[in-house]
Amino acid sequence: MNGQQMTGAKALVESLKHAGAEVVFGLPGGAILPTYDPLMDAEGLRHVLVRHEQGAGHAASGYAHATGKVGVCLATSGPGATNLITAIADAQMDSIPMVAITGQVGSAFIGTDAFQEADIVGMTMPITKHNFLVKNADDIPLVIKQAFHIASTGRPGVVLVDVTKDAQQAMTDFVWPEGLGLPGYRPTPRPHSKQIREAVSLLLEAKRPVFLLGGGVLRGRATEEVGELIEVSGVPFVTTLMARGALPDSHPSHLGMPGMHGTVSAVSALQRSDLIVNIGARFDDRVTGVLESFAPSAKIVHADIDPAEISKNRTADVPIVGEAAEIARALTAQLRERLAVADTRDYDTWWNTLKMLRDNYPLGWTETEDGFTAPQKVISRIGEISGPDSIFVAGVGQHQMWSAQFIKYENPYTWLNSGGLGTMGYSVPAAMGAKVGQPDKVVWSIDGDGCFQMTNQELATCVINDIPIKVAIINNSSLGMVRQWQNLFYDQRYSNTDLDTGHGSRRIPDFLKLADAYGCAGLRCERDEDIDATIAQAMEINDRPVVVDFTVSADAMVWPMVPSGVSNDEIQIAQGMSPEWERDI
Repeated sequence: MNGQQMTGAKALVESLKHAGAEVVFGLPGGAILPTYDPLMDAEGLRHVLVRHEQGAGHAASGYAHATGKVGVCLATSGPGATNLITAIADAQMDSIPMVAITGQVGSAFIGTDAFQEADIVGMTMPITKHNFLVKNADDIPLVIKQAFHIASTGRPGVVLVDVTKDAQQAMTDFVWPEGLGLPGYRPTPRPHSKQIREAVSLLLEAKRPVFLLGGGVLRGRATEEVGELIEVSGVPFVTTLMARGALPDSHPSHLGMPGMHGTVSAVSALQRSDLIVNIGARFDDRVTGVLESFAPSAKIVHADIDPAEISKNRTADVPIVGEAAEIARALTAQLRERLAVADTRDYDTWWNTLKMLRDNYPLGWTETEDGFTAPQKVISRIGEISGPDSIFVAGVGQHQMWSAQFIKYENPYTWLNSGGLGTMGYSVPAAMGAKVGQPDKVVWSIDGDGCFQMTNQELATCVINDIPIKVAIINNSSLGMVRQWQNLFYDQRYSNTDLDTGHGSRRIPDFLKLADAYGCAGLRCERDEDIDATIAQAMEINDRPVVVDFTVSADAMVWPMVPSGVSNDEIQIAQGMSPEWERDI
């Protein structure tokens, strides 16, 4: 193919294949139409026609998360490109490797307010890792190679490539470049040995150490190396929302998820620690609570591929910049070497305290006062029946937190959610992308009745393209997390959170009729005694998507909870109930 004359559009398609792309999620329009013509004949490059560009972005993100490969989405100029913005911001916040390609009006029309012109490069500059505007067909192969490299190396992220229509139409001699031409881009620094030694010294001196594992452990494909470090150290660990499944939940050193809706043992371990070894987490506000009161006695070892994250929120005593896997290997080697000389560790008192908290304050739920099904029970049973090899993709809100809490994650890359941006509408298209990437795995979209109504049109994409995902709508007939806050902080004034989809409502829409209209199997479960049979029935249907309307109580709330704006010490295990710290510690 090298040296062959072709249009810029065909060069773009060939470049995607050379870069390793296997699937593109997209929607055609005028400014990208030249590319869609050769795409029709492209061998080895599957195109999935979505129903909304946001769906293309989330699908590419879900595909990337589930496979570790770069996700690719494609849209036209103007509204097509702007419809991608939410998915771009979402993927960038969660460090997902993604390349978004958009058509742009002809280069002569840029700046004239031409039909469907929008400065997508300018709009997305704050929410991408990098972006390009391509006006010359000759530049396309190099830019695509650079885009894939930038998206997938260092801290992964989103790269936008905006290609003018005339660049797509012009003729060029296709040449796939040997080099990258990125002399200033050095994304993978090696961890400094001095910092490694200092970190291990702190670990051996500490009495109450904790490992804080973040999404960077998964993005860095470092689960085995970090697991070995945990084993050698004997130190407890917590997994953030973005790191669920990085190490098995059943691991004896696991304390659960920290943060606003974390376990008592995880939250309190961080608060009372004298050393936190953070690998690939950002000290996000949802983890720290009020930053000034977070882990007041703890020294901080912060390891991250992105130097901008270190000391951004919490000052690091020992900063380590590098890839998570390489850092973990170096820490393990240094730790083994030091332990062979003398083992000064004494974590017994610390472990006794943590085990008592883990035993005394396990995750659980109470039966609902209205007698309707507890949503936690539904989600727990989905996890148990479908099993740990399945992939679970949550929307945003209460069902997201319950899915993080009550499904047991034993394998990495089986939990997908919109963590940093909190994007309603993420679940269905992301599950679609995950299923395309992992067709042999069972993929559940666990969605809320609010989230589901934002992107459920992608069920049409799933049916037509034989992508048999399973959708569990946790239907509490409301915007559940907003309603919970209204319950707790707004005197139970439920302003504009009732959705009329569930018990005793007009069922607008009726999700069974909606499923049928899209060609999906539709099931409804309204009683506790039917939960297992309904899930089993959904598991047996694999020739088309399944939509299950689990009609549940609107009164269930997510606990534990650290209310916004207070210290993590103020964690509540139920409304008005806090752990009895003085007695337990």
